[in-house]
Amino acid sequence: MAHSVESRFIAIVSGALLTVVAPLFTLLLTLSYHEAIRSQRNHLEILLSTNAQALARPLWDLDDDTINQITGTLVSDPMIRMVEVKDTSGQLDIIQTAGSDIIQDAASTSREVTYKTTKGVVTVGLLTVYYDDVGLLTSLSRTELAFITIFIVAVVTIVIAAIAGNRFMVIRPLMRLAAAIEATRRLGSRHHVDWRSKDEIGRLAKSFNEMQSQLEKEELEIKNAHARKTEIYNRTPAMLFSLDSHDRIAAVSDYWIQATGYDRSRILGLNFADLIHPDDRLLFQQRRTAHPLPDASHNGITVRFRCMDGSVMDALVLEKALHSSDAAHQSTCLCVMTDVTELRQSEKRNRQQAISDHLTGLFNRQGFEGILDLQIRDADQNGSELACLFIDLDRFKAINDNLGHAAGDAVLKQFTAKLEPLLTPLDSASRLGGDEFAILLAGEKVEERARQFCERIGAMLDTPFEIDNNSIRISASIGMAVYPLHASSASELLQNADMAMYTRKRMGKNGSQVFDSSIMDRAREHAELERDIAQALSDDWFEAYFQPIQNLGTGRTTGFEALLRLNHPEKGLLSPATIVRLAEENGTIQRIGNVILDQAIANLARLSHLPGMEQTYVAVNFSPLQFEPGLPTRIAGVLHRHGIVPARLVIEITEAVIMKNDPQIRAILNAIHQLGCRIALDDFGTGYSSLSYLSRFPVDIVKIDQSFTRSICDDGPEIRQRSRMLVEGIAAISHKMNCTVIAEGIETEEQKQLLTEIGADFGQGYLFARPQPLDKLIAGLGEITDQNRIAARQA
Repeated sequence: MAHSVESRFIAIVSGALLTVVAPLFTLLLTLSYHEAIRSQRNHLEILLSTNAQALARPLWDLDDDTINQITGTLVSDPMIRMVEVKDTSGQLDIIQTAGSDIIQDAASTSREVTYKTTKGVVTVGLLTVYYDDVGLLTSLSRTELAFITIFIVAVVTIVIAAIAGNRFMVIRPLMRLAAAIEATRRLGSRHHVDWRSKDEIGRLAKSFNEMQSQLEKEELEIKNAHARKTEIYNRTPAMLFSLDSHDRIAAVSDYWIQATGYDRSRILGLNFADLIHPDDRLLFQQRRTAHPLPDASHNGITVRFRCMDGSVMDALVLEKALHSSDAAHQSTCLCVMTDVTELRQSEKRNRQQAISDHLTGLFNRQGFEGILDLQIRDADQNGSELACLFIDLDRFKAINDNLGHAAGDAVLKQFTAKLEPLLTPLDSASRLGGDEFAILLAGEKVEERARQFCERIGAMLDTPFEIDNNSIRISASIGMAVYPLHASSASELLQNADMAMYTRKRMGKNGSQVFDSSIMDRAREHAELERDIAQALSDDWFEAYFQPIQNLGTGRTTGFEALLRLNHPEKGLLSPATIVRLAEENGTIQRIGNVILDQAIANLARLSHLPGMEQTYVAVNFSPLQFEPGLPTRIAGVLHRHGIVPARLVIEITEAVIMKNDPQIRAILNAIHQLGCRIALDDFGTGYSSLSYLSRFPVDIVKIDQSFTRSICDDGPEIRQRSRMLVEGIAAISHKMNCTVIAEGIETEEQKQLLTEIGADFGQGYLFARPQPLDKLIAGLGEITDQNRIAARQA
């Protein structure tokens, strides 16, 4: 290596001499040579010119002595070696040399000698001078030769000094550095360079020594880290092991050996899949299909691992690729194996609890839906049928309210105990929540079995439940749907059975109902009406139609009843009774009631501007669900906003409101009554009517149901007589209680006359006017007012 560096250095120096010094030296010689030649030629030219003039007269006179004298002077010049003078006549030929030898190889130059006579210029002879040519070295002066000699000596000295300095200052420390590196490579230990100087080589040696020291320190740290890693690998309380790219065991921790019972020397190199239960080996081998290594860590798989003693543990195996620059270990991965046997058993118990009802032990809704999905798939594969029964216990809420929830739970347990013997191994039962149960029947002739099952449930419930010395009787409403006859999916089957059950509820409870298309049609109508109600609230389709209430004695209009109407832009007016019933079910009755109350008061304010309508009132129907604590405040705000006194607002309630005997509702009614509004009891005489309501609630008006109005003119004398007596009794008692009596549904003059005789104070019905929008009502009232004015003028 030293010879190579030194050779390159000498080559560099030699190259520098050849490319810089040699051209400069050659240039110097060339310039000196050309300068010497130029000086020689100029000197000869001057000598020839001068002596040619001097020889003109002697040659003309043929004066030998003068000629010899002149040539002698020429030869004395150091540059001239020989001079020859000839005349043109050939009489003279004088040769004179600087030495005794005749010059043979000397260079010569000649010049004609001319003489000026009276006849003109005449050539009288020829002057020839012989001299030595200037050489490349002979052209140099002594000074120049001395300078060149000094230059050459200096260059040689510098080259020798550079080579010696390179050898001692560069080559020697480099050889020591190379020796240290070679020793480090061969021996593996860190050798240092013994060289100290403040130049670049010294800094290089110092940096190398510092690097060696740092590497020694890092190597020691790596060794310690490796030792710690090995100790951690073996002492970590987890079953660690490593696999190569072929799933062979490359290393195992001490804890792994302790937990599995295998010997390390015998287990290394074995395929890990050989230690897995045969049923789980394919799962382990295909684990990297979804999670290829080494790009990502495996999410983990749970397999059954066979220990040395033959026992099997449920093991969760997680693995992580170990990225390494060593190609031999690139596919190695670190794995951790965790015994999850107890965890899986616990999960199994929790899963069972998650799908079971804690009270009855039956499947809960989640468990039933899972079983239903499985049974649906089996039915599709086998081409069989399934029957789903949806059971709801009737009047179960009354048991909880009257006897407590403990009694209700006992009823549910007894019902379950009586239900389970009716099930076959193919059937499944579930408590969906509260008092709702679902039964799934599978096998042959499921529809026939389902009908028989419903009958057996009915017969079972004929026997009372004995709970805490209480004999409790309950019934059940059952809906039935068959797959695939009535449904195409699991959710649809359960939904249709549920709809069939609710149909049974609406038909009177205590029985079963098979799902049919009409139920779905009603459900669609129900859903469509719900959408219409929501759209009506959003787009302001609800209107408060007014029906006048007349004084039967004077025929004067004293008030109006505000009736809810949904004016659909495409379907027209929709049935208010259906809308109210559905709104009470889905909770929108509150918003609808607020809209109708606002419109009713606003319409009354407009009517108040008509002559004779200044003291009229408006009656607004209220659902039981509208009686919330903020209702009196809301009513007061609406009245104030439109400038209507409270006495002109009548709150109509039904028996359903006061039958509950709810203290909160009674307090709200009292607050409304104290505000100044009047309370009317609507549809009196139907349902569970009781005269005690008149004493327990602040009732100001009693409205006789239209069924009595029709029956007083019935074709049957007995019915007519009894109805008349009932109406007379209601009117008499109401008057005794200081209540005004209004008869509803008056359609004929006969009815009006009889009700007037019986004692009804006011009446409303188609005889007087139908419910109509405000603009039409105002137009009709205007015509009546005009007719009355014309009649008064004529009178």
